This record gives sequence, structure tokens and C-alpha cells, in this order.
Amino acid sequence: MMSGTNKLSDRKLKALQGTHRDRVEMLADGEGLGVRLSTKGHVSWVFSYRLGGRESSVIRLTLGNYPDISLKDARMWRERCRQWLANGLDPKIELQLFTEESRAPVTVRDALEYWLVNYARHKRKDEELIRAQFCKHIYPRIGHYPLARCDTRHWVKCFDEIRADSAKTAGRMFQLSKQALRFCNVRRYAVSDALIHLTIGDVGEPSGQRDRVLKDAELSDLWNFANEEHNDVYFSSLLKLLIVFGARTAEIRRSQWSEWDFNEWIWTVPRNNSKSSKKIIRPIPEGIRCWLKDLKQETGRTGLILGEERTHRAVSLKGRRMYKVFGHNEKWTLHDLRRTFSTGLNNMGVMPHIVESLLGHVYNAGSAEFNYNLSQYIPFKLQALNDWFEYLEKLNKKD
Repeated sequence: MMSGTNKLSDRKLKALQGTHRDRVEMLADGEGLGVRLSTKGHVSWVFSYRLGGRESSVIRLTLGNYPDISLKDARMWRERCRQWLANGLDPKIELQLFTEESRAPVTVRDALEYWLVNYARHKRKDEELIRAQFCKHIYPRIGHYPLARCDTRHWVKCFDEIRADSAKTAGRMFQLSKQALRFCNVRRYAVSDALIHLTIGDVGEPSGQRDRVLKDAELSDLWNFANEEHNDVYFSSLLKLLIVFGARTAEIRRSQWSEWDFNEWIWTVPRNNSKSSKKIIRPIPEGIRCWLKDLKQETGRTGLILGEERTHRAVSLKGRRMYKVFGHNEKWTLHDLRRTFSTGLNNMGVMPHIVESLLGHVYNAGSAEFNYNLSQYIPFKLQALNDWFEYLEKLNKKD
């Protein structure tokens, strides 16, 4: 032990505690650490340091009171303060930051919400859906944990519990959480490496590529439902538009009547409602024009084509149950209607680039031809949609 270091002992500190004195006194333990003895007998730990050379003034940083902070812990804090100084940091500021973080640490929920608000809201179209999934699967289990103390084992236990119901859901939650933590790390909002070494196979399964295409008989059931008169105007109208246009659910859920041009008979999905952040321009087939005018009479006052905006979660959940309503044996989702639309048009001989444009996909992006060719192929799209509508109508006649 070096001379002049660790001079104090617990016996001495206990003897000093509670002793009244005429003036404040300082006793050194060594290497910047000491105690301040108040006139009323209080003993507090102080770390003394300079930020400059000998000419700079001494800064005295109060670490806490004895015995709340033990002699052993006070010496540990001394070493931490000396390390901060060696790295060019001010112990006073570092201690303040440490204390604030300890009192109000960034939780798992804070970190995931930070990613949702600062990344998903601007870069993705499914912020609302992801938040609902986090609220269901992650937040009830580990959302309240301080992120810095949520170890790999805590995350794995969470994913294992999710996997008990659905391995694919566990895989999706893992992928989204890992992306969120990486975003927080890069922006230094909060740091966690708990998921770095895990892969999707460790905690779940990848979603995989769906290949569900509705059979003609199944599609006929939906088309009949969409054209019948019943109380659920919202869902029947949604189904009809999904089947006719092969659009994404969100494109229709959020669609405003201002997007629908009844002079040119064009539906333009704005950039802020498009997954690719590019406008999607679709001609309106002749077979639904009168129906659209009637629908506008019913919902036009709301500004929304469906009369109201229901959440993605509510619409998706109902869509997932519809196969049971129709007595279909194999599950399908509303998104599978896009695949059915695409397959149907391709089977009818519609050129692939026309189909992709109708779907709102970026076709052959990166090529010189794509960069300079900005045609919307409206006549070809209209012909394709008219032919598709006729095909749907013939399905009913088969019944």
C-alpha cells in the first residue's frame, strides 16, 4: 500500500460520526478522497480534483454521506472518478449523468418506442401494427425492465414464451427488437448488446414467403359478399376494392375521396400512403364506376372512401377470420388477395410490368430504362382491370 493512501478506517469514521465541532473539518483518505466533518457531526465523502494544472482551482465533489456510502464503496467511487479524469471527463458531470440514468433509466419500452417514433414512423408504413404487437408480446413481459439490465437471458425467456404460441411471431418480434436496439445504439439513445449474437433460429422462425392464392370458388364467395347489401358496408366495400385493384389494405383504409378523379377516372395513391413512398396511379375500371358514385353519396361527407378509418389491427384481425365465415378449409389473409390479383392477371396474359405497376411495385429499379421511362401505361392498365372485372363477374355466373 502506498504511503498516504487509504488512511481512514471504519472505526475512525464511526468515532467521528455524531461529534459536534466548532468548524467544518476535512480529513483525507488519499488520492483525492476524503471526508467533510460538519459542525453537527455529519460525515460526507468528498472527492477533490483539478481540471487543469496546479494553477487551476480545486473542485470538491460530494459523493454522499457516511455510512450510506461505505468506506469500501467510497474508494470504488474514487477509482471511477480518477478513471474519468484520465479520460478527460469531468467527474462532476459524469456523476450527475450516472445519477440521472439510475433514477430514470431507459426501459425496454422506452427504447422500442424511440425506434417506432424516430424510425418506423418515417421509414415504414406499419408503425401502428408494430406498436400493437409490442404491446401484446413484449411490453407485458419485459417492457418495464431497464434496458441496460435486460440481459440476453431475459430476452430469450420472453421470446420462448411467445414461441410457445407462434414461432413465427417470436421470430418477427426478435427481428424488430434487434433492429430497434441497433438504431438506439447508433444514435446513442441507449446501449444494449443483448441481441447482437442471437439469430432468428435461436428464438423462433422466419415468416417465410407465403404462396396462398385463392381458388376461383373462394374468390367467388368473396366477390358475392362484396356485392351483397348488408350492414357491414365498410368491410364489403374494402373487400371489393381489394379484389378489383389488388391494392394494399392501408392504401384503401386511409384513402380520401380527393384521390379519386371521376373526370379522368383515375385513382392516385399519394406518396405518404404508399409503401414505396411513390405515387401509385391506377385507372378505375368501367364496371365499378356507378358503384363508386353511389358509395360517395353514402360516405362522401366524411372525406374517407370507406366512411371511417379503422385500425390496421382491427381490419387485419377480421380479415384473418373471414375464411371461417365462408367455410374455407385453408386459411387466407387480406394480403393474399394481392397475390390472387397478381396471379390472376398474369394468367390472363397481362404483361408483368403492367401487373407490377398496378400493384405499386417498383419494377426493374436501377436500370437505365426504368430511370428514364416514367410512363404510367394507363390504357394498358385500364384494359387489364376491365378484363379482370369481367373475369370476376363470370365467376358469379358459374355459380
